[in-house]
Amino acid sequence: MISQQDVGTPEITVSEAPEAVNAPTHIHYPAAEMDQAVLPLSSTDQDSGAGSLTPPQTLEAYWLTAYGSPGLGSTNTTYIVGHSSDVLDSAFNNFSSQARVGDQLTITTADGPRLYQVHTVSTENKNTLKDSHIWAKVPGGLVLVSCHTSDLWGTNIIIEASPVNPSG
Repeated sequence: MISQQDVGTPEITVSEAPEAVNAPTHIHYPAAEMDQAVLPLSSTDQDSGAGSLTPPQTLEAYWLTAYGSPGLGSTNTTYIVGHSSDVLDSAFNNFSSQARVGDQLTITTADGPRLYQVHTVSTENKNTLKDSHIWAKVPGGLVLVSCHTSDLWGTNIIIEASPVNPSG
């Protein structure tokens, strides 16, 4: 389960998302051995009412459509979330052991690739994540969230990154 601070977010679809034109479609994070398609994920009224969001029980990467998208004109933080697993090969499994400050990763949109640099790698208790600073609006910012592999049910790993070229 991944918590979100803005519990009043209405249910939306990708086509209704304010920044859907720059929807992320792929993430490439070499240091974490991640090369993964990104699918849109809209919050439901049930998620919003509970102040949480649980990605589908798959190994995909998901973009939270109710927030920002990468690229020029971004007005909010872009969030990409997914599950780690202790028994399956998930693209998010290496975040816990291999993500480092200074890493670079690429998010691809219809407008092309966007290069980001990691500035923070941290953990957060799943019960307090909804109140975390990561939900603050950071135009152009990128936050990746997954379960920490050493504590899949209690701790999330959070990776925060900024565009290498903030104007693009």
